[in-house]
Amino acid sequence: MPATASSARYTDMAQKLWEKNVQVDKEVEAFTVGKDREMDLYLAKYDVLGSMAHITMLESIGLLTSEEHLLLMAELKKIYALAANGSFVIEAGVEDVHSQVELLLTRALGDIGKKIHSGRSRNDQVLLDLKLFTRAEIQELTDLVFQLFEVLILQSNHYKDVLLPGYTHLQVAMPSSFGLWFGAYAESLADDLQLMQAAYKICNRNPLGSAAGYGSSFPLNRQMTTDLLGFDSLDYNVVYAQMGRGKMERIVAFAVANIAATLSKLAFDACMFNSQNFSFIKLPDQFTTGSSIMPHKKNPDVFELTRAKCNKLQGLPQQISLISNNLPSGYFRDLQIIKELFLPAFDELKDCLRMVTHMLREVKVNEHILDDEKYTLLFSVEEVNRLVLEGVPFRDAYKQVGLSIEAGNFVADKNIRHTHEGSIGNLCNDEISALMQNILDGFTFDKVNKAEQALLA
Repeated sequence: MPATASSARYTDMAQKLWEKNVQVDKEVEAFTVGKDREMDLYLAKYDVLGSMAHITMLESIGLLTSEEHLLLMAELKKIYALAANGSFVIEAGVEDVHSQVELLLTRALGDIGKKIHSGRSRNDQVLLDLKLFTRAEIQELTDLVFQLFEVLILQSNHYKDVLLPGYTHLQVAMPSSFGLWFGAYAESLADDLQLMQAAYKICNRNPLGSAAGYGSSFPLNRQMTTDLLGFDSLDYNVVYAQMGRGKMERIVAFAVANIAATLSKLAFDACMFNSQNFSFIKLPDQFTTGSSIMPHKKNPDVFELTRAKCNKLQGLPQQISLISNNLPSGYFRDLQIIKELFLPAFDELKDCLRMVTHMLREVKVNEHILDDEKYTLLFSVEEVNRLVLEGVPFRDAYKQVGLSIEAGNFVADKNIRHTHEGSIGNLCNDEISALMQNILDGFTFDKVNKAEQALLA
């Protein structure tokens, strides 16, 4: 039914879905709610999407009439629009996003609004919200990783013939190239997305219908909500669906941490290579910051902050583990705290990806690094290999070159002739790009997007 005077009594009702006659102590309430209302704003539009699928299923099994379903869908679409444009708020005195959505529906539709909770619990509702949120964030992350990947491959190809020193133990070791350096991080991102794809597949399974962890006596059609929301499959066992809370976040956090580790290592290289002692790369002046006392300073703050933020993100799986690793099966309030760590992490990593992509698109490289005589010994292995190709046994060639270095009469041949796969002269960037494309093709983003668009249509 449409809103009438009879629905006015729902306007200011205390929205605790579980509360009956006894009110909770205010300090206890504040402690137990914590930052949950703030965190739930991340989940608002996904809570609405889940409710759309749920009520569509409820209509199919006779728990809602077709008229009630149409009225609820129309109101839910209005609430979704608020959440999508950032206008959705959880009002004072309202416990969480689930309560706020139900409050808005009861204000508009009266008793019809209270019917949406049949056959579900806040436990499977938040599980669903987290999975819908996470798979959307993974899609955004994947797109940003691919943008960085493309810049790295582009720079690798552009600077493929520019040599730079390779290091082991931070000692000058063997010749490398900017083609190898940029390309190495591109391939690292491909592996990172391979792990993220595995995490995505674990995330993209439907927990809705598990209720508080033990199912429902209603004849729920869980496959229907799975299809409506574009999930790959159900979380079949209702107890396991609840056991997945914390586990899914931890698995995805490991994938997030791997991307962060790649960015952190790249950021360290960039800071080091940008310093005057190396001068391998140069950032545009507008991409650096200065010193309050030293007028010559141009600091690579973006890379330094990226390194710190990404190192922090690498601790995320351990933090989640420490909250959840000694809990038995069933729901516990401990799991609420994971949201405070997990939900904001995506924005932080996305910011780092955007900035690193921007920086590497504009970075300039020093094309004459190896003109400096201090890098002459980089080519010692090249000389050993040349002697071996002439028939000298490797150990004899190694000793011969070593003695010439000790005597101070080593002369470097700087003509590099590396041809095997993945070397200076054969970067395999086309193969790395094909690997990345194959990984991207393994995600089911199109299916998910079509399902969500159909619900909102």
